[in-house]
Amino acid sequence: MRNNYPPKFLNYVCKMFLGKKIVIVLPAYNAALTLEKTYKEIPFDIVDDVVLVDDCSKDNTSELARQIGIKHVIRHEKNRGYGGNQKTCYAKALELNADVVVMLHPDYQYTPKLIYAMVSLISYELYPVVFGSRILGKGALKGGMPIYKYVANRFLTFAQNTLMNQKLSEYHTGFRAFSGEVLKALDFTHNSDDFIFDNQMIAQIFNKGYEIAEITCPTKYFEEASSINFKRSSIYGLGVLGVSLRYFFHKTKIASWKLLN
Repeated sequence: MRNNYPPKFLNYVCKMFLGKKIVIVLPAYNAALTLEKTYKEIPFDIVDDVVLVDDCSKDNTSELARQIGIKHVIRHEKNRGYGGNQKTCYAKALELNADVVVMLHPDYQYTPKLIYAMVSLISYELYPVVFGSRILGKGALKGGMPIYKYVANRFLTFAQNTLMNQKLSEYHTGFRAFSGEVLKALDFTHNSDDFIFDNQMIAQIFNKGYEIAEITCPTKYFEEASSINFKRSSIYGLGVLGVSLRYFFHKTKIASWKLLN
């Protein structure tokens, strides 16, 4: 599958990433309705491998993944949670000797077309980590993010930036790219198996002195897109604040945090 970009542009992109192994990881759960649409937009002129980890889906996600041509399909026979899914994703990407790893949700909430931009920032060694931000610009509300989630996102981000002394536009995006070097440096295997895994990774990234770049990312909210309910969102929010507080205490030497040692 080829994207509709001018040939000169494609040649330029291929030369840009020559020698860099790009691996896309798809943490999947009941993603059969949106997987193929997501997969078809992946820019395979620069992507070397795709890994899908099916976290014990109740639909035919794994079977469909193999049918559409995904070479590396791993199925958890027991649901391990969002964080547990990512642990398997990153471990497999490193096993494949990836130079750049892009974590993309297969629910088509984020457009794979931004992979070019995210990978280029890492391949040119401008930044070791890149996030696709729904908050930069007006992508979140325009794409249908519920108002309560938007308000909670802004509150949590303000609190996290204050406690972690950073200036990210958001900490909760599901579209992230990492250099292989960063993933090798982080002991993410001891992080939570739940949604808070993402924020623990961010704390580890900043603790190691790495910078995170952000690019504007349009997003879509629709029935098939993955989401968590209000109760789980509230638990997640409290967990996020807990991570930021522990990071603050660790950096100010008030209390050590094992995940950052």
